[in-house]
Amino acid sequence: MALLNQEGLISVEDYLAGELVSEMKHEYLGGVVHAMSGGKVRHSAASGNVFLGLGSRLRGKSCQPYNSDMKVRLDLPTQTRFYYPDLQVICESLDDDASFQDKPVVVVEVLSDSTRRVDLGEKRDAYLAVASLKVLMMIDPARPWIQLDRRSANGGFSQEFYQSLEDVILLPEIECELPVEEIYEGITLA
Repeated sequence: MALLNQEGLISVEDYLAGELVSEMKHEYLGGVVHAMSGGKVRHSAASGNVFLGLGSRLRGKSCQPYNSDMKVRLDLPTQTRFYYPDLQVICESLDDDASFQDKPVVVVEVLSDSTRRVDLGEKRDAYLAVASLKVLMMIDPARPWIQLDRRSANGGFSQEFYQSLEDVILLPEIECELPVEEIYEGITLA
């Protein structure tokens, strides 16, 4: 990774340059870089199922899903962060050579034992501060449990929970819907 500056923090420019040549993904939190670990089968299956489900429904539309290879930049009031969400839907993309996106409309994080607390706390708070975000979806891959934060007309967020395989998540923000059963297809539930 890039060299540290005098304050011991890595600049955004050095972080982005380092990510282009790194064999491992890193998240960036205001100058501090954290290596990411790999996921388990359930995590990968749930993430893949959401990508396939939304991807097929968004085909031919103006919004496009990106998998966990695309990072998102969050310009927060006190710092810049870069996360690699499991999935993001972008309706206003940067150019094709960009190594990140900065206007996600939908962000999906699949929880794991090692990241659950951070995902539901720090990351959730950061994502909800993004002006373009309309929907944040947190998925437990071991059981039917989905927490969805949806932006209301007044700009605040309301929470919804989906805990049945028969539920269907309506996403009018991107003109589609996603059956919960599809998210858990092929996954042995706990």
